[in-house]
Amino acid sequence: MTQERKRTNCHFCGYCCAFVATVDEGGRVVDLEPDPTRYPYDPQVLAGCRRWRMNLDVLDGADRVNYPLRRVGERGANQWERVSWDEAIADIAARLRALAAEHGPGTLASMIGGPHTSFWPLHRFMTLFGSPNNMGIGQICWNPRIWMDVLTFGWTVEADIRPETGCVLIWGTNPAESDNSLFWRSLLHIGKSEDTALVVIDPRFTRTARAADLWLAPRPGTDCVLALALLNVIIAEDLVDRAFVDAWCYGFDELAAHVARFTPEYAEGVCDVPAADIARAARLFAGPRGEGAYPSALVSGRGIDQVGRSVAPTHRAICCLRAVTGNVDRPGACVLAEGSDFIPEVDLELTLEHAGELSARCLNTPHTPLQCYEGYAHVAALTERLGRKLPARYLTSAHPDLVLAAMETGEPYPVRALVVEATNPLLTYADTHRVFDALMGLDLIVVLDYYLTSTASIADYVLPAAGAIERSLFQAHGGVANMAYGGPKATDPYYERKSDYEIFRLLGCALGQEESWPDETFEDAIARTLAPTGMDWDTYCLLGLCYVPPAYEKHLIPGADGAPQGFATTTGKIELASVALEELGGPRLPEPGEPRRLCSPEFVAVHEAQGWAHLTLTTGARKQPYNASMYFNNRAFREKAPYPVVEMSEATARELGIEKGDCVVVATDQGEARFMADTIRMRDGLLNADYGWWHPEWTPGAPAFGGMWESNINCLTSCSLDQGEPMIGTWSYNAIDCMIRKDDAPLSWQPGFTPEDAACGARRRED
Repeated sequence: MTQERKRTNCHFCGYCCAFVATVDEGGRVVDLEPDPTRYPYDPQVLAGCRRWRMNLDVLDGADRVNYPLRRVGERGANQWERVSWDEAIADIAARLRALAAEHGPGTLASMIGGPHTSFWPLHRFMTLFGSPNNMGIGQICWNPRIWMDVLTFGWTVEADIRPETGCVLIWGTNPAESDNSLFWRSLLHIGKSEDTALVVIDPRFTRTARAADLWLAPRPGTDCVLALALLNVIIAEDLVDRAFVDAWCYGFDELAAHVARFTPEYAEGVCDVPAADIARAARLFAGPRGEGAYPSALVSGRGIDQVGRSVAPTHRAICCLRAVTGNVDRPGACVLAEGSDFIPEVDLELTLEHAGELSARCLNTPHTPLQCYEGYAHVAALTERLGRKLPARYLTSAHPDLVLAAMETGEPYPVRALVVEATNPLLTYADTHRVFDALMGLDLIVVLDYYLTSTASIADYVLPAAGAIERSLFQAHGGVANMAYGGPKATDPYYERKSDYEIFRLLGCALGQEESWPDETFEDAIARTLAPTGMDWDTYCLLGLCYVPPAYEKHLIPGADGAPQGFATTTGKIELASVALEELGGPRLPEPGEPRRLCSPEFVAVHEAQGWAHLTLTTGARKQPYNASMYFNNRAFREKAPYPVVEMSEATARELGIEKGDCVVVATDQGEARFMADTIRMRDGLLNADYGWWHPEWTPGAPAFGGMWESNINCLTSCSLDQGEPMIGTWSYNAIDCMIRKDDAPLSWQPGFTPEDAACGARRRED
């Protein structure tokens, strides 16, 4: 039998590593092997990965959705009929057209996830339909850092760890579990080096913390105070890069006065971190001044992206840390990214061409004055001075609280239809009970996915999405860097699956958008996207990468008048005191916010009387081999990590009378979830609950909906704006409060348990 070897990529994490696939004459992939000749260029990455071997299994898995399905019974009853693509597209288009005629184009909302998707085709479709109501997880992942970087520096920055880097500070992220990249391997090397200090800030003693020279474990939600205390030490001890600050920073005196009260001793009382450790971390990051000076790098993650009111000020304080120590656009410290030479996503999604009509329907205005079209335009006018275009759909994405309210009340206009792509919002969106009720009342739900997830089980249409190996890849980081990676598909989609691009193009053309979808295939669209770089499709497939390394010290590049161009901010300098944020109604300087309360005083009093304990909770920590709500259908993974757990220190477990392996129930005013207790090294008085657990092997739909009511931490959370970050709308997955007690009932994850065995499939909520 004739076989052919073809390049392709994995889609099971954001690194999308390169493969060589062996394809038989029938177009079936029969083997895969790592391809170190393409990005990320290191066979050790895949050698240490447990996910990539899944690609062959899931390509033709028995649980895949292979044909368009239309609901024929009650919503959630798992009654479907197979229909043709022509019939599905025509019916969906007709129903969307009718709903738009009745309620306006804002009646359509979308929810999207990743990494196994292309964002801009959905965004282009939403733009052309006329709806601004695209939802994602931007407000709790990526957006806060991007916004604060741009407001402070005029564009985004990335860590630039090199041999000369003297200190690396890892804040609120755990690369040992969140990826298996060269970055984690470089941290391991740094941890063993005498020339570079590694500082890790995390309330859990993670694998990354294990490699550190110094581990700080602050109370969740106090990161802003800690950052301001680091600034206090650096300024008080004159560890500032004076030449850089005097020449290129605006508002230093204001910042110095502002942080004066945030002494290490004050921060110790708030953060519960020894003042001496705070001072040591500050000195390590600032480094020696003068001839022995070294650059320092800082990497932050979701741990501080999900702390509600404090998220923006924490990122602003981190930006100030980089600036006052001169660690900006400097080798070995951080580098300002470049705008892309290829067509950026903002142009692919066509948002700016329709910004006026989208802005008029934007639900975010005036609730989140930065995360809206007016806020975007205000900041984008600054970045465009230096020729950089911000991504628009991410930074204007609709707040879930507002979209859910429009579904529930019809105000300010009814949202009656939803497109869901590559996400399972009944597990991954805050307040599962509210999301479920809102979605169950819609007129139309269309889901693009590989599987009949909990969310797909309540859809009107489930459209089979092509996955890894079946679809080409162009990963471009939202258009904030001059880098894209990926490659070609190895085979045409199996059965009747289609790529997301093809699905939205078909649907768009059925709604009269033909002129705006000129490229028949995604490969044609990528070729058009790459054209400005001079790279063609074949070269991109060969290299797996389109990348131009950024230059350093770009603020010194002469402008049109011959003077240094500076930074793309209102003042032309790094804004330690933010003029643009103040103009939008925000604070000039970073001020800590209060953590979200999910347990009312009445709820706490009643439950404490019943023997529950009131503690602080974090969730969302990445843990291999799973990723959010994904890969629970892998039997080998489930055998290795079979239970959803809530972690606590041994001291906390003793205080609660809980032993490792006990079943526990965790609750807030929103609802409850059940876990198995585990003990690890972490802060006392803190719980860390697993995220995204469900039973993909159970029959889809009612009553259990994949077991989503049992161990789903989002049954406890809330995305309501009332306690969210005021400029962006970030809600909280960290630094929230909860009640916990031991529970004698077994978990459905334990051997021999089935969904028929008890109330595990039933909905339970404190009303």
